[in-house]
Amino acid sequence: MDTKKLRQKILDLAIHGKLVPQDPNDEPASVLLERIRAEKERLIKEGKIKRSRKTAITSDTPHYPQDVPFEVPEGWAWTTVNNISNSIIYGVSESAKSEGKYKLLRITDIQNNKVDWETVPFTDFDDDKVASYILYDGDIVFARTGATVGKSYLIKGLSQKAIYASYLIRVQTFDLILPEYVKLFFESGYYWEQIELTSVGIGQPNVNGTILGSLNIPLPPFAEQKRIVIEKDRWLSLLEQIEQGKANLQIAIKQTKSKILDLAIHGKLVPQDPNDEPASELLKRINPKAQITCDNEHYPQLPKGWTICRLGDVVKYEQPTAYIVQSTAYSDAYPIPVLTAGKSFIIGHTKETEGIYNRLPCIIFDDFTTDSRLVDFPFKVKSSAMKILQVHYGVEVEYVSLFMSRTRLVGDTHKRYWISEYSKLEIPIPPQEEQKRIIGKIRLLFEVLDVIEENL
Repeated sequence: MDTKKLRQKILDLAIHGKLVPQDPNDEPASVLLERIRAEKERLIKEGKIKRSRKTAITSDTPHYPQDVPFEVPEGWAWTTVNNISNSIIYGVSESAKSEGKYKLLRITDIQNNKVDWETVPFTDFDDDKVASYILYDGDIVFARTGATVGKSYLIKGLSQKAIYASYLIRVQTFDLILPEYVKLFFESGYYWEQIELTSVGIGQPNVNGTILGSLNIPLPPFAEQKRIVIEKDRWLSLLEQIEQGKANLQIAIKQTKSKILDLAIHGKLVPQDPNDEPASELLKRINPKAQITCDNEHYPQLPKGWTICRLGDVVKYEQPTAYIVQSTAYSDAYPIPVLTAGKSFIIGHTKETEGIYNRLPCIIFDDFTTDSRLVDFPFKVKSSAMKILQVHYGVEVEYVSLFMSRTRLVGDTHKRYWISEYSKLEIPIPPQEEQKRIIGKIRLLFEVLDVIEENL
């Protein structure tokens, strides 16, 4: 389930008037807009707010944009952000301090639609001028520039005096408008379409107060605004539970895979077969010099037929010098991948045709981090930090790879580990036929777990 798409769908249904049913007894939005217009005129006459040059005069006839993007239900009206706001004001250019009279909210303090007010810095500000910039619950602030341009945050739960920085714009709506509904609109797909069309700037896009005020907004009756917000919150709460459940399940899947690998190298994943050739006999045949450190006769924790030897007794290493890529001019159009053993794994593709490693399958090993990867396709390598490992015939390379995936060995010093330490690690070796059964079982279990994760 794609919860992000579902969340967006809920918001879009809300502003289209399709999230909750309409009530013919609700006061129409056109009447609401007329009351707001009258209130705005009163405040202008009293000198409490200034008349905007962009202020539209509303009437009983709903205001429609020039090109109506979609039809709204009866009782709704099209208007602008400016028509429902009593102020749209930029923030202050003040320095952040560790102490001060007021909290100073910045763009960077708004993360994932949340603010940790404990980490918001302070500032000092002229007490005679601060009234215009004090934040109140119900205010909405916008990022007007940068990578987060257009992102908004609804102020709520303020416990101390706060103002806002200059890269934010604050919108205060009239009391006849529910801020939670307006915030909902500011997260809708239609809002973002308008932002993308109207944002300006060559280096980085920005939205100014004029642009913000001119945005078209579909406005429901006040009572319906309340119903929409309640229903939206109910759905989003449910989605949050689903997302948390997904996160918990992903953690459980990761832990399950880890447990499966642990069971595998301890002989507890598949049953033993008494007819299998003991691993000690296998090792004597493929590498007579192998130092068998213990077998099941002396190590009762091992299943019967298993043995333990040093990793270097079943693995040979090769320096990567002949396979290091010469040019870092990578392109996805080129055929040969360039590898590292870490998380990035494939760092690019090269067109070089010489020095391609093709003795496959093999294991690549980062000599400094002890990261490792099983590789079954031709490749080149990034640097000499990598060793290329070949497993002796008779020992399954996938089994050795899963053991190495469970065994990191990194100390405090920057050094190469294979020869000095890693190759000396003890690896439990099952009979070859049991190795194959282990690999088959892991593939089956991991395939099921991957399908579950893909369908979350």
